Amino acid sequence: MTMLELRALSFHRGGQAVLDGIDLSIGAGEFVGLLGPNGAGKTTLLRAALGLLPARGHSSLARLSVRERARAAAYMPQGREIAWPMPVEALVALGRIAHPHSAGATDRAAIERAIAALHLDPLRHRRATELSGGEQARTLIARALAQETPLLIADEPIAGLDPAAQIDAMRLFRRLAGQGHAVLASLHDLGLAARHCTRLILLHQGRIAADGPPQAVLTAANLARVFGITAHLAQGPGGILFQPLDTIEGEDRCPTC
Repeated sequence: MTMLELRALSFHRGGQAVLDGIDLSIGAGEFVGLLGPNGAGKTTLLRAALGLLPARGHSSLARLSVRERARAAAYMPQGREIAWPMPVEALVALGRIAHPHSAGATDRAAIERAIAALHLDPLRHRRATELSGGEQARTLIARALAQETPLLIADEPIAGLDPAAQIDAMRLFRRLAGQGHAVLASLHDLGLAARHCTRLILLHQGRIAADGPPQAVLTAANLARVFGITAHLAQGPGGILFQPLDTIEGEDRCPTC
């Protein structure tokens, strides 16, 4: 089942192409990591796919009504600002606004599942504005989970989390995909992306430079061309390992070459 389809999606800002002819399809069961250096177009792609930017081309989400879109995809933006000093539990419950006709028991169950998934029970009565940055990030992920949509779109969802919380979040996204949902998340940690994502999309200068399983995308050639680093993937006892070696500044400085 296709959760998101983009065809020839393009967006220009100040006369410059930020996205240039993106063709992309994401199906149920996929945890897709969107990778690329700063300025590659990751956030713009997510926002354009959701219809939040006036992009050209086709997006299966953007063509939906606002109500239909809210039931089709949950969105966690990059910004972590929480404006109101409401309890964590109440903030998570905002995810249920997408289901105005849902029964109270159904809403409560969804909220409790989201709180449990992000280990927020000890914080449920704390004001969200008083939480640490990492705790706020976990709360906002829980709000998106409570929306219980087929597709979750998240912009740098693990930024600001400590290492254990980052791994927990990535495992959670992988479980969601395993349950038949789809997850599209922009990420900067290539190691976590390689280990947990089922598929990676590498953006470079507004275009898709590579798309496929981690081993096919995070090649030495792609990493050198897009990120300017030398690195490789290795198979470790717990799965795929990403091993950066050095940056490239005019010449290859790989210490093992």
